[in-house]
Amino acid sequence: MKAARIHRFGPPDVIVVEELPRPAPGAGELVVRVVAAGVGPWDALIREGKSKVSPPPPLTLGSDLSGVVEGVGADVKEFSVGDEVYGVTNPQFCGAQAEYAVAFASMMAHKPSRLSHVEASSAPVVAVTAWQMLFEYARVVAGQTVLILGAGGNVGAYAVQFAASAGLRVMALVGSQDVEFVRGLGAEMALDYQTVRFEEIVPPVDAVMDSVGGDTLERSLQALKPGGIVVSVVSTQPLPQSNDVRAVFFYVEVSTARLRILTELFDRLKLSPHVGSVLPLRDVQVAHQMLGGAVPHKPGKIVLAVV
Repeated sequence: MKAARIHRFGPPDVIVVEELPRPAPGAGELVVRVVAAGVGPWDALIREGKSKVSPPPPLTLGSDLSGVVEGVGADVKEFSVGDEVYGVTNPQFCGAQAEYAVAFASMMAHKPSRLSHVEASSAPVVAVTAWQMLFEYARVVAGQTVLILGAGGNVGAYAVQFAASAGLRVMALVGSQDVEFVRGLGAEMALDYQTVRFEEIVPPVDAVMDSVGGDTLERSLQALKPGGIVVSVVSTQPLPQSNDVRAVFFYVEVSTARLRILTELFDRLKLSPHVGSVLPLRDVQVAHQMLGGAVPHKPGKIVLAVV
C-alpha cells in the first residue's frame, strides 16, 4: 500500500509516498481502507518535530480519515467489515495518510450518511475541538453570549454553528473575506478584525473561544464579563490569569461518543462541513506547502483523496 511518510523532521520535501505492507488490526483496533484523509496544522508540527504527542520518525502522517472497515481486531464490538467510518487514528495523530490505516476503535464512529468521505474526513479533529471548547470547557448555555476569535477558520466555523444552534448569541471575529460566510453560519455579529476595534463594539460576553492567540486574545479580554472564561487551543503564550477571569488551554480528545454527536447533527442538517482544497495522495507535499502559506488554497480544510 502507498503511505505518506517522513524519515526525518523537516520542511514539506521530507515527505515521501512509499510502499508499505498492509497493516493488521490489534486488540481494540480497526483497519480502514482510507478513502480520504484530512490535512491539518498539527500534521505540519509533527513533520517539523514540534509535536508533543507523536512518535519519532519514521512514521506515516495524518490523523483524520474516512473510509471502509477492512479488518476488526479483538474486543471490537461496534464495527464490522464493510462499515463506512470516520474519525482519528490514535492519540499520536499519525498513520491516516495511507491507503490503509490502523485506527483505535474508540476514536472512530459510523460515517454520517449525508456526508461524502471527503467531507467526513475534514471534520473529526476540528469539529470535536469546537464542541469541547464550547460545551465541555466553557459550558455555555442558551441565552449566553460568546465571542469566537478566528470564526472563519476550520475550528471557528464549527464553533459558530454549534453555538448558534444551541441558542447562544454569537459574536464572530474574522477577516474581511469571511464576514458574510460566518453570518450565514448563524453569527449575530461578524466583525472584521482588521478594520474595527472589536473590543469596543461587541457587547459583554460570557466566554471567548480562541484559536488565534496573540494581541487579538489580549484585546478580547476587554469584552469578557467578570467571572467569564477564555478557552484556547493556542499554546504559544501564557493565558491570562486573574481573579475574575478563568482561562483554559486543552488538547482535543476525539472519541466515539463525541463523533456520534457530530454524526447526528450532520445527518439532521444542523451542521455543515467546510472542505477546502482536495488533492490526491501523491500531492501530499503540496498540501503541506498550502498549510504553510507557500501555495494558495481554497478556504476550508485541506483533504487528500486517497482513492
